[in-house]
Amino acid sequence: MEAYIPMLLTIITAATPLLFAAIGEMVTEKSGVLNLGVEGMMVMGAIIGFLTVHVTGSATFAILAAIMAGMVMAALFGVLILYFHASQVPTGLALTIFGVGLSALVGQSMIGVAYQGIPDVSIPFLSDIPLLGDLLFNHDIMVYLSVLMVGLVHLFLTRTRAGLILRAVGDSHDAAHAMGYSVIRIRFLATLFGGAMAGLGGAYLSLAYSPLWVEQMTAGRGWIALALVVFASWRPWRVLFGAYLFGGISILQLHAQAYGIAVPAQVMSMLPYLATIVVLVIISRDLSKIRINAPASLGRSFHPSK
Repeated sequence: MEAYIPMLLTIITAATPLLFAAIGEMVTEKSGVLNLGVEGMMVMGAIIGFLTVHVTGSATFAILAAIMAGMVMAALFGVLILYFHASQVPTGLALTIFGVGLSALVGQSMIGVAYQGIPDVSIPFLSDIPLLGDLLFNHDIMVYLSVLMVGLVHLFLTRTRAGLILRAVGDSHDAAHAMGYSVIRIRFLATLFGGAMAGLGGAYLSLAYSPLWVEQMTAGRGWIALALVVFASWRPWRVLFGAYLFGGISILQLHAQAYGIAVPAQVMSMLPYLATIVVLVIISRDLSKIRINAPASLGRSFHPSK
């Protein structure tokens, strides 16, 4: 079992940015907003977080700055689709293109600069448990936070009145509006939360997973996070499972090379994206299940005067 601990640890670190981005997007979609700009928000979180830690030397400030960067991008998206009634799909795609380009411009001077990474936090007593201690209780603070967010989102959506209202807005914005709820405000707040989580996911990439900056370092993880939400049927605990599954696939290439498996590196590198396509194709074969679990108003614009 000890021989597998390093491999399992790399799966956890690979899954963490996916988990942040996917849980945020799930809440956004629960409100009825389809945000395809997750990739752009993640990469902006990555560069702003890395730039902040390089300037201030504080990982805490860097994480907060990355959250703010994701929220600013999300606010831009929210204003365009909720107040100017722009179409959600092309606006989200434009946000991704904008984020990738802007991050490359901002990060020009940061290419090749390294950071020592966020230190691990060992939980007293629990980290001393043989095998499980190293696997579960000896990670950096963002790994713990990612799992905690899944639990908090689950409780919010299923145990709180605010969560019930959010789900009602996502299922029928007209009915929620008729009951007196501010659909636009609720959707805007849900979009901001999604942006904050995407920024956190990007920050994890540049501050912990591979603590340096390279252009487009998110490498399509935002798109995988979007697929994860569908894979998870908009349920938080399934998002957790899916993130670790896709995280495992993404690091398979590293361990395959270490074990001398003769598969071209290019083939191994495309495995996560191939798995995403396969999963989406399999899920889409039964559209009735998707319709049952998906928010009924997902992707639909709302205007209070109609």
